[in-house]
Amino acid sequence: MLVRMGLESELSLPAHAALVEDLRALRRPGLANVRVLGLPALRAAAETCGLSTGPDDAPAGIENLLRQAVRRLGDQDALGRAAARTYGLVPGLRGATAFERRRAAAEVAGVSTETFRRRQEVQVVNQTAEAVLVLCHEQVRRRNAGAGATSSPAGGTGGTGGAVVPPGPVTVAMGDQRDDDAPPFTVETTVADAPTPFVLHVSPVDLLRDVDVIVSSENVYLEMSKTFWPTLSGTLRRACAVRDASGEIVDDVLVRELNAWVRRFGRPGLPVRPGTVAPTSSGAMAEQGVRRIYHAAVAVPLAGRDGYEVAPANIARAVREAFALARAERAAFDPPLRSICFPLMGSGRGGVSVGSSASWIGWAIHEELTRDPDWTVHLVVRNRATARAIADLPDL
Repeated sequence: MLVRMGLESELSLPAHAALVEDLRALRRPGLANVRVLGLPALRAAAETCGLSTGPDDAPAGIENLLRQAVRRLGDQDALGRAAARTYGLVPGLRGATAFERRRAAAEVAGVSTETFRRRQEVQVVNQTAEAVLVLCHEQVRRRNAGAGATSSPAGGTGGTGGAVVPPGPVTVAMGDQRDDDAPPFTVETTVADAPTPFVLHVSPVDLLRDVDVIVSSENVYLEMSKTFWPTLSGTLRRACAVRDASGEIVDDVLVRELNAWVRRFGRPGLPVRPGTVAPTSSGAMAEQGVRRIYHAAVAVPLAGRDGYEVAPANIARAVREAFALARAERAAFDPPLRSICFPLMGSGRGGVSVGSSASWIGWAIHEELTRDPDWTVHLVVRNRATARAIADLPDL
C-alpha cells in the first residue's frame, strides 16, 4: 500500500460526484453564465489547481480548468473533442445554445443528438470530472513534494503470484493513479512476486511496438468499447482501424473481424463463457510490428445497472486460453509468434484491484511458461504508480 506522507491532504478535494453535479449544471447555461452559477466543486478545483484565487476570477479559473481537463482527455480524440463542444470551448460555440453545443458534440461522436444525450454525454461529463480530479491530485502532489513530502511503499510490492490462491490486493493511492505526462519506458522485472521475468511497459497500449500478440480485455458479449472511450478496448480499436488520407476511419478492423468470429460460432447477441479468447488481426498496428489482437472475454455485465463483474479465476482462464491460441497459431506466421502482452485485466470497470489482477496473471503465466518456456511475456500498464504497485522497480 502506498502511504501518503504529504503535508496537504487530498481528502479535502471535491468528490467526483460533486464535480459531475457541477458539470451537469454548467452544460445547459454554458461558460458565459459561470459567474451567476454556484458550481462550488469546480470553483474549489480551480483554486486547488492555482487557476483561481476567489470569486472575482472564478469564471476564468473554471474555464482554464476545463480547457486543461479537455486536453488531458485528448483534444485529438473524439471524447476530448466532444467535451470541448459540450462546454463551448471551441471557437464559435462559447455563446451557442445548449442544443447547438450538444449537436456539435454529437457530430463528433457520429450519433444523433438524442443518442448522444442519453449515452455519450454521460461519458463526457463523467470523464471530464475524472480529468479535473487528476489535475487536482497532481497539483497537491507537487505542493507536497515542494514541502519535502514523500510517498513510500509499505509492506512490499504486492502479492505472490506463485501460490495457487493469490493474496489480497495491492492498493494504489488515488492521487497516483494517472501520471500520463511522464514519458513511457520499458523494464524487465518480476511482477507480483512471480519468479518468471516479464517485460513491463509503462505506456499507452497503442504505442507498443514489435510485440506479436496484444491481449485486450472485453465483455462476455465481445462488444468493444467505442473509439472515443479511454479504455484499453477503445484505444486498441482506434489504433488498429484503417484510415484514409483525411484521417477518417474506413475499416473498423477489430470490430469487423470480431463480429465475424461471433457469427461463425453462433453467438450474436449472446454471451460467451468467461475466459474465452477470440483472435483478430492487428489492422493498422501491423505497421508497428503487432501481428495479432486477442480479445479476452472476462467482464460480465451487472444485471439491471451499469458496470461489470470480473471473477479473478476467469482472468487466469483467459491467460491460459490466450497461450493455447498463440501456440495453435504460432507456426502459421513467419517468423513464428514468440511474444505476447497482457494488460491488467479486470482492473478498470471490472472492479478487480491492481494487485489482485497482477497476482492472478502472474501465477497463470508462470504456470504456462513452466510447460512451454519458448515465449517472451510482456505486461502493459498506463502509469508509474501502477507499475510500482505490482513490481519491484528502482526509483522512477
